[in-house]
Amino acid sequence: MVKDLVPCVHFYDQDFVDMYDRSWVWIEENWIQRQEEELFPNGFFVGCKSNEINLFDNCMASISLSYSNQNFDAYSLVDFFYKQQKEDGQIFDRYDSTTLKPIVSEDNPKGICPPLLPYVEFCFYHKIGNKKRLKEVVPYLEKYFNYIVSNFQCANGLFHVPISACHLGNVPRYNTYYPVDFNAMMAVAALYMSNIGDILNDKELSFRYKRVYFSLKTRINSMMWSDEDHFYYDIDENEVIIKNKHIGSYWTMLAEIPNDEYAGFLIDALKDPAEFGTDNPFPCVPVSNPVFSEEGNGYKGGVVPFYTYMVIKGLNKYDSFVFARECAIRHMYFILDTLHPDGETVGDVWESYKPNKEGASISLDGDFVNQKRNLAMISLITITLMIENIIGLEISLPRKTVDWTMTSLESMGIEKLSLKRNNITILSNKNIRGWEIRLESEKLYYFTILILDENKKKTLPIPSGKCSMLIDKL
Repeated sequence: MVKDLVPCVHFYDQDFVDMYDRSWVWIEENWIQRQEEELFPNGFFVGCKSNEINLFDNCMASISLSYSNQNFDAYSLVDFFYKQQKEDGQIFDRYDSTTLKPIVSEDNPKGICPPLLPYVEFCFYHKIGNKKRLKEVVPYLEKYFNYIVSNFQCANGLFHVPISACHLGNVPRYNTYYPVDFNAMMAVAALYMSNIGDILNDKELSFRYKRVYFSLKTRINSMMWSDEDHFYYDIDENEVIIKNKHIGSYWTMLAEIPNDEYAGFLIDALKDPAEFGTDNPFPCVPVSNPVFSEEGNGYKGGVVPFYTYMVIKGLNKYDSFVFARECAIRHMYFILDTLHPDGETVGDVWESYKPNKEGASISLDGDFVNQKRNLAMISLITITLMIENIIGLEISLPRKTVDWTMTSLESMGIEKLSLKRNNITILSNKNIRGWEIRLESEKLYYFTILILDENKKKTLPIPSGKCSMLIDKL
């Protein structure tokens, strides 16, 4: 069973653990070995659309699969797209799974989609620790970035792309010419390209993309921020703000674009029940938007796990770990309640959920089909956020560090997490001596514990073998 091969999580709510385990079982059921060995040497993940290979879905899936102790090859999901890259740098967002030819649509003929690859490769590096790979993929990343700049950047420095490229479902974006989310995504890509340059000690690469990043950051802050509403908006062809709030504006936080004052306003909107602060965080349009629907209506009020993940990762960058964790837990409960509804009904997991009650988002306008069991997306919550935000572990294999942030002392932890041929176990439990953290490792690594309620922080070298620490002694 796959559960014996991947890390084992512990949490005080067993339903969360069961959801984590079930996610890996589902992934195993959808992992296949293709005949084309040169394209898929270590197998391939079949998403909810078995007839196509989708870049957006594969990027999402690969983030979670990097926690599989390399039992599922996260690399193969994105390597396919590098192999399909054209000479001018173009990578299509979708390919036919049988013919391997690009799938294009009338509204997105060049097959552009969120440029997540630099972010994904950065995540790979810290979870799997392959520096050689970073050097090998940088030429693909640069060609793809330059292709987007050449084909979609306008004279004012902002990007104009088809709205469907932003992956915001059926949210209306009337008159949008420069989408705030795609422009912020490009800032995310530039930021992580610069970070990759730092990792490789390539000062020229780092500086070049840092310059691109700050240029975009300046334009987004000056052209897309509304001082009146304290929010980032899309703008039209004449560079006039379109006051249509949606969750895509929060890409700016992942890109570290807002200053602390701006970020404070954005976070307040996430907490406001009249805006994005619904019981199930966070709807794709706020309650104040005229198109908001309590039934979800696709993305018009629907809560989409990918966007909850994206917002939570943005919150982490602005010292909002406690709020981010609370939101991750709340969203997980809605996923569980929809999977296990009351009565005789059999539930499942979905692409979009209702904002204030259990259940899948219902399409009222007929312009959206809610995908069932979109594992690439749902695993971002049930696996990635389960480890990183709900349990609170931040792992960097190359640095040989594990940072554990706990809001308060709780019984939880992880077992058999692979740090490159070094399986580690970190568990917290209460016994007669008080709260104790038990650690087990095959090699030396550095462990930092931060308990926010206790205002305690300690960094210790953890030797090979078994050891423990009493929290009261910190």
